[in-house]
Amino acid sequence: MQFKHPEILYFLFLLIIPILVHLFQLRKFKTEYFTNVKFLKELAVQTRKSSKLKKYLLLATRLLLLAFLILAFAQPFFKAKDSKNATNELYIVLDNSFSMQAKGKKGELLKRAVQDLLEHTPENANFSLITCSDNYWNTDIKSIQKELQNLKYSASSFQLDNLLAKIKAHKSAYNKDIVVITDAVGLQPNQVKKSKEDENLYFIIPEAEKTDNIAIDSVFINQTLDNFYEIGVNLDAYGDDFKDIPIALYNNKKLIAKTLVNFESKSKTINFTIPKQDFHGYVSISETGLEYDNNYYFSISKPEKSNVISIGDPEKSGFLSRIYTLKEFNYSNFSLQSLDYNLLDKQDAIVLNELKDIPQALQTTLKSFVEKGGNVILIPSSECTVSNLNSFLANFGAIQFKSLGNSEKMVTKINFSHPLFSSVFEKKVDNFQYPNTKVSFEISNAAPMVLGYSDQTAFLSAIENGVGGIYVFAAAINKINSNFQNSPIIVPTFYNMAQNAQKAGVNAMIIDESKPFIVETNLGKDEIVNVKNDSENFIPVQQILNSKVKLTFSDNPKEAGNFGIFNNNQPIENISFNYNRTESNLENANANVVSDYKEISNVSSIFDTLQANRSDNQIWKWFVILALLFLFLEILIQKFVK
Repeated sequence: MQFKHPEILYFLFLLIIPILVHLFQLRKFKTEYFTNVKFLKELAVQTRKSSKLKKYLLLATRLLLLAFLILAFAQPFFKAKDSKNATNELYIVLDNSFSMQAKGKKGELLKRAVQDLLEHTPENANFSLITCSDNYWNTDIKSIQKELQNLKYSASSFQLDNLLAKIKAHKSAYNKDIVVITDAVGLQPNQVKKSKEDENLYFIIPEAEKTDNIAIDSVFINQTLDNFYEIGVNLDAYGDDFKDIPIALYNNKKLIAKTLVNFESKSKTINFTIPKQDFHGYVSISETGLEYDNNYYFSISKPEKSNVISIGDPEKSGFLSRIYTLKEFNYSNFSLQSLDYNLLDKQDAIVLNELKDIPQALQTTLKSFVEKGGNVILIPSSECTVSNLNSFLANFGAIQFKSLGNSEKMVTKINFSHPLFSSVFEKKVDNFQYPNTKVSFEISNAAPMVLGYSDQTAFLSAIENGVGGIYVFAAAINKINSNFQNSPIIVPTFYNMAQNAQKAGVNAMIIDESKPFIVETNLGKDEIVNVKNDSENFIPVQQILNSKVKLTFSDNPKEAGNFGIFNNNQPIENISFNYNRTESNLENANANVVSDYKEISNVSSIFDTLQANRSDNQIWKWFVILALLFLFLEILIQKFVK
């Protein structure tokens, strides 16, 4: 037992006062006998004995009354089990990612968690609330009641390690209690590594009643016909019990196609045929799982001819004119001496075909060209020096040429998952006619391999920056050095390397990703472009690149949908945004990851548990009650004891 005001215990010396009074009352007096009172002796003896008992009882009650009263003012208490953390600050991490749309026993998990916080958080409790999208530091439940009631799902996935780092970076003189409310979908062990700093980390893990969900994963152009596009819609099913579900395709909010999907397997691809023109709409499904991944927004621009220039010997570039036909490309070839540098900025792709030397001016121009969204294809010459090639590639990183080798190699490896070949092969091919090269460079390569030799080294590598890229061959592909020009794979390889993804593919950005977007427009001195639809209007980060503008969207927009890019209210281009599908698989709930931490059953237990473990057991009230009890006993003794 401890005392809040131990200095008051010095008043216990006052207990000597009742003792002194009692001793004074017990002093002896001289007895004088009178005549005619002898018959009173027996009664006097009896009265003296009862009076002595009464005085002892009164002394005891007065001593105890005064002692308990002094102890009560000293405020005695028993120290709490976890008293060292009594001054800790409380931080609540609330997962508002889309997986919390799942329904539990009392409705959607996020809405239920918010309601529990509003109902069971004491009004005088001070805490900080951190969500995937917002932070509320040093607040109370009344101050953020409206914000909690209007809390929306976040396009950002739940990254607990990032949120914990944000809390640890918040400076405070006190230790921290962190309560995490999450369904644990996608939670990884490396996000919750145990440390001494995390001893006060608690988890509340609400569970979804059903984990079945169907998500639209992506949309792509499966086939390009003369007047139509055949688009493919990839669907993923998570769970076991699925019925046929409807799927619909909308262009500018107008229904243009609808069908039923039957899931024989976990993944399904549905094809639609649409006219070969501008498309600005979405595909939608109806099912009982999560809502956020039931729509997929995308845009397709009306096809335009791609502009391609090859720089090199016209005799060695003849095969390119057969690939880049006039129907789909504006193709031209120039020797290095006759090249007009002003034409380069207007191209979609530039082929460096066996140049013996890449001038510094051309290197600088091509670096800027790739940053603006262009593609560069490098076919090295065996006569070009390694230092010159590496000087050029140093502008892009990841690839460096080594020595020239004279051994013949076979091209046997195809990276079927690379975007260049995503819609080329219906299935993996192992027995195609392998092309070969007689002389090739050894390459130090950290970039993705597109085509590879039988010895696992790269024949064709790719470095991409999100809007443009550079493709690097390890050897010359002229007919003397290689038979690659006779291989069927050369056509889709060069065809797709020259395509601008924004012009020829599906335009579907992911919210909260840093992928840039290039638009062609001329901006004046004080002009800016903005992105808007019926519900949102924002200004992205933008960089002017001559006749183009590079846009970066950061954490905008807030909601998925179809948008337009405008310059002074004049439409420039269509663009679409979608939520990341990382939250779609509810079976990824890894509650066992937090087994090393304390788990609390519900929100109402947070404050009860912390208060019970950290509040001292105050017992001064019992001493007040005992003091009153002995005061009452003293009154009874005075009244009834003779």
